[in-house]
Amino acid sequence: MNTEIKGPDGKPRCRWCAAAPEFFAYHDEEWGFPVDNDIRLFEKLCLESFQSGLSWRTILAKRDNFRAAFAGFDFNKVALFDESDVKRLLADEGIVRHRGKIEAVINNAAKARDIVAEYGSLAAYFWHFESDKNSLPKPQTVSASEASAALSKALKKQGWKFVGPTTVYAFMQAMGLVNDHSGGCIIRKKVEQARKDFKRP
Repeated sequence: MNTEIKGPDGKPRCRWCAAAPEFFAYHDEEWGFPVDNDIRLFEKLCLESFQSGLSWRTILAKRDNFRAAFAGFDFNKVALFDESDVKRLLADEGIVRHRGKIEAVINNAAKARDIVAEYGSLAAYFWHFESDKNSLPKPQTVSASEASAALSKALKKQGWKFVGPTTVYAFMQAMGLVNDHSGGCIIRKKVEQARKDFKRP
């Protein structure tokens, strides 16, 4: 099976870009490039939890709304949200209004603060779970991995919610903890170089 499609410039991209025109920019500029910014890492894990049962296109289209609703995903601020904030968010038509997921973000924000207190940063903690490249499956052949299962288990043990292995693997793909661009995708080499240049926290 061909795992690539032609992008707007005629060059090959991962096949999933075909699902929506706006995916090309996200794919070329964000997906898979390594991230060590705690706010971005927290945001992405939250958005992946909101995506569960929905399409990434829906979440991507609402990303700015989510950022506005959740204080830019500053977990130090979100951890202080209370029931009045939950009610405000449930009334916000610009986001996905799911009480369980909204409450999970607030809960996870508090847990994120605990990780920072213990490990120094979310980045230091998450990157500890980076897979050894020799143990990785072929690109885009799995929806979860040993590493995502291990991180999911560790997060759940600390009290995080909506962080199953599949959600966590999507997070790891997007944040560069694994280069899951297809073999012929023109962005794969760029991501691999970025990963080589990246200083692990």
